[in-house]
Amino acid sequence: MDIKSCTRLLAPILLFFSIQVNSTTLTAAQDPWPPFVTEKSSLGNGISIDLLKAAMKTQGYEIDFKILPWSRALDEVSKGRIDLLPATWFTQERTKFLLYSEPYLSNELTFIKRAGDPFEYSGLSSLDGKVVGIVRGYGYGDAFLNATNFKKPEAGDLVSNLKKLLAKRVDLTLEDKLVALSIMEKSGLNQSEFAFTKKALSENPLHVTSGTANANGKTYIDAYNKGLAEIKANGTFDAILSKYGIK
Repeated sequence: MDIKSCTRLLAPILLFFSIQVNSTTLTAAQDPWPPFVTEKSSLGNGISIDLLKAAMKTQGYEIDFKILPWSRALDEVSKGRIDLLPATWFTQERTKFLLYSEPYLSNELTFIKRAGDPFEYSGLSSLDGKVVGIVRGYGYGDAFLNATNFKKPEAGDLVSNLKKLLAKRVDLTLEDKLVALSIMEKSGLNQSEFAFTKKALSENPLHVTSGTANANGKTYIDAYNKGLAEIKANGTFDAILSKYGIK
């Protein structure tokens, strides 16, 4: 058999394997966290998911995304049963079981209070004796989570904490302001009943993560980093932010 004949026979096989490689599908999951993670809408699945899909597509990956409660999504990714967590804050503790991408955006974690409450955050000592509602499994930072001068009852989501705040079962809760306002609107809560502190607890870069238990976790994170650089260079990154009204 000559070389030309071999080439003709191998071409369809090589094409098949090329298609298989280029259509690799990864799983991703997260809780609703608008505008970064949302249920499917006319705009998409939120900023973080759209950026993830666009970045990974440049590297030959498709994303199968589903909504899960935060604590379950974190557990599934950390154990390698789901490939990617699209919007993750950094904590030192999580580096034991998560691999982090380069940051792609940032959140300001701000305290939410009842309207008319004069409280202003000025450091962890200003929380003395307070009851601050937090969401189970969120990365508020080691200093905050290890502080003992205030109480930190957990809830499953921000809506639960906002309702507890209105019922005076907690003094404060906290979230990125943009996220909180979106959640208030979607859940039918009156935004005028709440206020935000001027000073934030922290500014938290957003990362895509994969579990250290995932045999391909580093490959996926490296692919995201490369894809992120590509979509920033070709204008896709800015176009996605603009679609959601963010510049």
